[in-house]
Amino acid sequence: MANIRPMTPVDLLRFNPCNLDHLTETYNIGFYLDYFTRWPQLCKVVEGESGQIEAYILGKVESSPYPAPVEPYDPGLKIYQKKWPNYLPWHAHITCLTVAPAVRRLGYATKLSEALEVVGDEQNCWFVDLFVRVENEAAIKLYKRMGYSVFRRITDYYNDGSDAFDMRKPLKRDKNRKTVRPNGENIKVDPSEVW
Repeated sequence: MANIRPMTPVDLLRFNPCNLDHLTETYNIGFYLDYFTRWPQLCKVVEGESGQIEAYILGKVESSPYPAPVEPYDPGLKIYQKKWPNYLPWHAHITCLTVAPAVRRLGYATKLSEALEVVGDEQNCWFVDLFVRVENEAAIKLYKRMGYSVFRRITDYYNDGSDAFDMRKPLKRDKNRKTVRPNGENIKVDPSEVW
């Protein structure tokens, strides 16, 4: 039986099967170590019976690097929607979520994202978000089944010129679902507008 546990630096030597997908971003070792140091509770792996890493997630909690323009923050205020549409309140973010091709469709992505959502709720985050390539239809369908919706489309986000969808799922703090919106696929922003 597979087991979810915290990700450690040693796992970097054993997670290559997860990164074989051309849609998975692979980072330098310093990037992963930064996550282990700053957000260890948001970095998890699924380890199979053989000891092989079958899936992993890297996440963080953050907000825009400047304080909310109007306190207390209320995403439903029209002033936020008009003057500061790209302000990001305290939220959880999925930086990377990947499952090895041989073990897909076993629910690992859902279990890992749910573990991150629990931490987001514990830290009183408004929502969880992630960026996904617009052409990654399988991932987009999966995230929609998990309760995510497209908040906006980021044009030319990836180095190869591909666009990304910024997808969000409201957490317990956002009881009225003020941090999500319909028709996000049609709201285009430049990468410079995304923090």
